[in-house]
Amino acid sequence: MQEHKLKYRVVTDGLLFPEGPIAMRDGSVLVVEIKGGRLIRVLPDGKKEIVAQLGGGPNGAAIGPDGACYVCNNGGFHWITEDILETRGYIRPHGRAHDYVGGSIQRVDLVTGDVTTLYTHCDGTPIMGPNDIVFDTQGDMWFTDHGKTYGRTIDSGAVYHAAADGSWIRQAIFPILTPNGAGLSPDEKTLYVSETETGRLWRWPITGRGLVEKLAWPSPNGGTMHGQASGYQRFDSMALEANGNICVGTLVTGGITVFSPEGEKLEYWQGPEPYCTNIAFGGPDMKTAYITVSGKGLLIAVDWPRAGLPLLHQRG
Repeated sequence: MQEHKLKYRVVTDGLLFPEGPIAMRDGSVLVVEIKGGRLIRVLPDGKKEIVAQLGGGPNGAAIGPDGACYVCNNGGFHWITEDILETRGYIRPHGRAHDYVGGSIQRVDLVTGDVTTLYTHCDGTPIMGPNDIVFDTQGDMWFTDHGKTYGRTIDSGAVYHAAADGSWIRQAIFPILTPNGAGLSPDEKTLYVSETETGRLWRWPITGRGLVEKLAWPSPNGGTMHGQASGYQRFDSMALEANGNICVGTLVTGGITVFSPEGEKLEYWQGPEPYCTNIAFGGPDMKTAYITVSGKGLLIAVDWPRAGLPLLHQRG
């Protein structure tokens, strides 16, 4: 595996634990603020505009088939501000918020800022802490439910497939431990999911709407382990390259780990701090990687060596 240091430029700062970057065609980047409870548009010159007040803990985000922004709202975290050594001033999430009432999938009209709640349950089961979201070419969303940690309890996570209009939702994978990032292979025949606490990347063949092919025990979740972190690292969200490589936000050491479609660990790109959480590709050639550096409240841009895979809103 090759190791590199990210050469980056700061697009903007002062964000309240940003995640869920979305590179838009006009050159702006949408991000959520988990601590701020807002959806923010970052302009190319670094200026910030508030698109919507979402409350709770907005996490992953994606543009749907109707041009609206769909947000995984985890319901909110309790926050800790570090005050030791290099981490002085960092903010980090720990457990669920004191006013937590549940997770949800929200739709945001980017013109008016109107917010609609689409899903809070699946077949009567509450969605606890939705984290990341990706749309397929049919206009349906795959999203992870990371669950919540509170006291001595940690929720079992799940992965769902759902319609963008709020009319249909199916649980595709359960149980799974702290699922975070979600991604689709270029041919959309494979679903990738990263687990935070295990530092593992899993894959499943997609067999139908809301259906994946599952392995029998001893697979803990029916998936095939595609790759694993090096030493003590935790995995966050992901983006795919056009060639099918999977780029996973990596915590603790702070950076991006790149896996091949065959599961080989190709590269590690070290970032500026432990919370390099999310990555998204944009720019005219899809070779600009936008990365959220959440503890320091930064959105950074990196000239990536390969093109990213266009998402639904970037195609055509």
